[in-house]
Amino acid sequence: MNVHEYQAKSLLREFGVAVPNGRLATTPAEAEEAARALGGKVVVVKAQVHAGGRGKGGGIKLAKSPADAKQVASEILGMTLRTPQTGPEGKVVHKVYVEEGSAIADELYLAMTLDRAAEKLAIIASTEGGMEIEEVAEASPEKIITVHVDPNLGIQDHHVRRVGYGLGLTPDQVKQLDPFLRGLYRLFVAKDASLAEINPLVVTEAGDLVALDGKLNFDDNALYRHPDVAALLDPDEEDPRELEAKKIDLAYVGLDGNIGCMVNGAGLAMATLDMIQVCGGTPANFLDAGGGADKEKVKEAFKLILRDPNVKAILVNIFGGIVRCDLIAEGVVAAAAELAVSVPLVVRLQGTNAAEGRAILARSGLNITPAETLGEAGEKAVAAASAAA
Repeated sequence: MNVHEYQAKSLLREFGVAVPNGRLATTPAEAEEAARALGGKVVVVKAQVHAGGRGKGGGIKLAKSPADAKQVASEILGMTLRTPQTGPEGKVVHKVYVEEGSAIADELYLAMTLDRAAEKLAIIASTEGGMEIEEVAEASPEKIITVHVDPNLGIQDHHVRRVGYGLGLTPDQVKQLDPFLRGLYRLFVAKDASLAEINPLVVTEAGDLVALDGKLNFDDNALYRHPDVAALLDPDEEDPRELEAKKIDLAYVGLDGNIGCMVNGAGLAMATLDMIQVCGGTPANFLDAGGGADKEKVKEAFKLILRDPNVKAILVNIFGGIVRCDLIAEGVVAAAAELAVSVPLVVRLQGTNAAEGRAILARSGLNITPAETLGEAGEKAVAAASAAA
């Protein structure tokens, strides 16, 4: 789960990480009042959407007075912000964060994430702040510092020194980095974060370290332990199909292709997406119906898939282990009839009661194309989507 910058900074502040003062605004008048409350000096008005590159898209602007903040906010609020991370459709800006200006001397990069291969937390830092870390990794990998932290021991003094001196900080600034980095670590662990990124981490002209931006991602599977974090979810920033899927316990991720997929099991679902690509098609979604799929869940899965107007064919790929293929077949037939599914439907059933399931599909009288192997299913789905398009 992602949160907005203003929410991330509130959490960072709570754990002792230095951030500039700021206020949220949803109207130009509120932005003006926020700028006045921050001292009436130079402020930065920032669009609050779940995407990076906001400045390049016109979503971050300076304002030299409260009146200027009001004008800038009127330009940003309601705009469709387009960045490399939003895609061409962009995101509508519903709120802005008005933040006091900072006298920037240098911009650095600092992040914390999990390194699953090393089975440790990884602190990632770079002198190339303000840039996408992927660009730095490709163009100047030697400028990226990676320091691993054993979660059984936590942050140690040598970790702070390696990061601080690697960033070219002075001894006094390394002392500042100590509570900064330890606070970031405590936040990461305490809230079950999957990513904590500060880009840029700025050194001010006075020599202070400040998190000028903040991005926090949290492990969805741990949200039950953190109702305060779960409450930060902004429905306006989420795919409505994904929100609906969560309500009915379906794992769904929208993609940009035209072949809808309904599969049981995450591994099989990933293999199905790969097979569609191998066969020359593009999947419209990842959808794991899980091991407890039944008639009702199958119907709800079809509803989700059909909400995407780009879907030209649907591939159902079920391996019956815990789930019975005959029950899935009954669900597919019932859903296809009730929802009047008009796009081509390819169904592959293997495993428990697969023969009975195929017989149910054959007797249905519906336009359902059976498939035996994963490769055959992929080829038939791609052919059906191409013909429909």
